[in-house]
Amino acid sequence: MTLLKLDIYAVRNIQKETIIPAPKINFIVGENASGKSAVIEAIFILGRAKSFRSATIKPVINFTQNHLIVSAQTLQSNGSSIHLGIQLDSKSFCCRINQQSTQKRSDLAYALPLQIIHPKSYELLDAGPQLRREFLDWGVFNDDEKFLPAWRNFKKALSQRNSLLKAKRPKHINVWDKELVNYGTIVNSYRQLYLQKLEPVFKDIIDRFLQIDDINIKLISGWDTSLDFQQVLTQDLEKDLRYGFTHSGPHRGDFQLLVSNRLAKDFVSRGQLKLIVMSLKLAQVQLFTNEHSNMGCFLIDDLAAELDVMNRSKLLHYLSEIDCQVFITANEMSDFGDLSYLKNYKMFHVEHGNIKQV
Repeated sequence: MTLLKLDIYAVRNIQKETIIPAPKINFIVGENASGKSAVIEAIFILGRAKSFRSATIKPVINFTQNHLIVSAQTLQSNGSSIHLGIQLDSKSFCCRINQQSTQKRSDLAYALPLQIIHPKSYELLDAGPQLRREFLDWGVFNDDEKFLPAWRNFKKALSQRNSLLKAKRPKHINVWDKELVNYGTIVNSYRQLYLQKLEPVFKDIIDRFLQIDDINIKLISGWDTSLDFQQVLTQDLEKDLRYGFTHSGPHRGDFQLLVSNRLAKDFVSRGQLKLIVMSLKLAQVQLFTNEHSNMGCFLIDDLAAELDVMNRSKLLHYLSEIDCQVFITANEMSDFGDLSYLKNYKMFHVEHGNIKQV
């Protein structure tokens, strides 16, 4: 799946611009604060209905407007065309797919699967478990359609159970425990299966960038899996009632990246850790293209900030080989290195929010 045409309206300093991207690799250059990252942000908003640079949408909207719009015409792997559009303001969300309105952000995510690397992405293995859960669940979400309803049912049961815990009403908790155990076990199983598929792809990719032996991905389920999930909930009940929330379950899940059975973040250098995180993201995209053949976009914001010249070159060679449309930003054209081997790419220059093909 590729973007054939992208329209951006009122995203940061981009007032109104249209670009016709290359089906493979698109380079976006410009000085700091020129608007090049806003292009990446606009594409991300179209696929995820949120920004990766801001927790709220208000600062993303151009100060002269009260809403932003991003729309695109996409080409699917089967040759069909889909029109996507999203309008966001500080309070409301409006999305259309082929002129049909939808309020489901998941519809956008399925229509435009995308993954991103930006400077804060490298916190994936350093930060708390929420980022890793989001990373993991994005992969499972796109790998198996049955994951999302199971996750939603689990979240519903968790919310009901927590309400009873806060109200100190243990009498009806066992009813929601059954739902929690049922759907929680399903969610955990999907995550486990996904990591089993992701790990060999990840190992193949990391070998391109680093020589690290005995590297593995381990799922942390969110409860002591030597015991039945129901047993854990029963054991935790007194503690859960005291604090008013459920301590154990997939909502506390995580994964660990291990090198020789030690946490990678405690074992490798900072530079190596960045390459590991990059390889994890690439592995998700590669696995998706292997199994579904309709991956949307791979976005890289500020390529040169985190990678040295040699690894930038390795990354670009890899991206030229995979079946995925790519958008990459940098301050200077020279940051991309030698591009003579690339056959199908476009270069865009951004200045004061204006985008021109070079």
